[in-house]
Amino acid sequence: MLGWYPGHMNKARRQITEALPEIDVVIEVLDARLPYSSANPMLAELTRHKPVLKVLSRADLADPERTREWTAHFDAQADTRALPVTTTNARELKRIPRLCHELAGQVRVDRDVRVMVMGIPNVGKSTLINGLAGRTIAKTGNEPAVTKRQQKVRIAGRVALIDTPGVLWPKIEDQASAYRLAASGAIRDTAIDYVDVAVVTAAELARRYPEALKARYKLKALPAYTPNPEAERVEADGPARVDLLALAGFDGHAILAEIAARRGGLRPGGEVDLHRGAEVLLHELRDGKLGRLTLETPADITAEPEDEPAGVEEDGPRPGNPA
Repeated sequence: MLGWYPGHMNKARRQITEALPEIDVVIEVLDARLPYSSANPMLAELTRHKPVLKVLSRADLADPERTREWTAHFDAQADTRALPVTTTNARELKRIPRLCHELAGQVRVDRDVRVMVMGIPNVGKSTLINGLAGRTIAKTGNEPAVTKRQQKVRIAGRVALIDTPGVLWPKIEDQASAYRLAASGAIRDTAIDYVDVAVVTAAELARRYPEALKARYKLKALPAYTPNPEAERVEADGPARVDLLALAGFDGHAILAEIAARRGGLRPGGEVDLHRGAEVLLHELRDGKLGRLTLETPADITAEPEDEPAGVEEDGPRPGNPA
């Protein structure tokens, strides 16, 4: 499904490794809608001996009840605190320097607390940096890999921030996480099969937030998933995709077709443009137009199927994927 691992990410990993010995605290920026999937296991390995503040960005787009569950989950871990924020809310951001000092413990009085800001692409890391600095320091954009190099900035509260490029990892082991990352926009759209991602996302939304999905697209019913071995034999991602649809229990393909038909995707002769439906669903999910949604919980992440790793290769997108 995935096909993107730019060379600058290898360089970023080396830079992070070299800088870490001088760092007091790590801020890991996570998407509050998918705190598990947006956590890079490579970064967790690199920073395992450092105290970590997990900033759950875009909390204004996430389900508040689920965010409370995730905050409690992270707070229960050693040397870890969690803070849900809207990265443009200055009042919420003011808590970050104090939490960094608490996590750092005793630091020499003649220097700032040194904090490295990490995260995967497109989780709001640059927006967070700009909010903390009170001015534009880091370039922002609603696409992955906007930040390409380390940046250092001093902020109020005697904290020195080091921003790092967003870093994905070469192989995403968890198929459910791979689809959620693609749905959230953490991976370039040119590196994914848009319809494939939207089919799985539609089924997941039907399971978790059926009323929101029906209300947004005026759907009367959400059809259940029915196994079709002959059709599934030729699906793009084989058993992994089928397992996710079966787990969700809803027919994502039929739901996506209905969305397309209701949003300008009905072609002459009655054929449905599934790519049009995929564009509508994924763009509106990312923009928060379906309401405040969270795509995973601490309780269910261990119950999902893990299959062959979803490759994120250096040689670019697969042929035939929509631009």
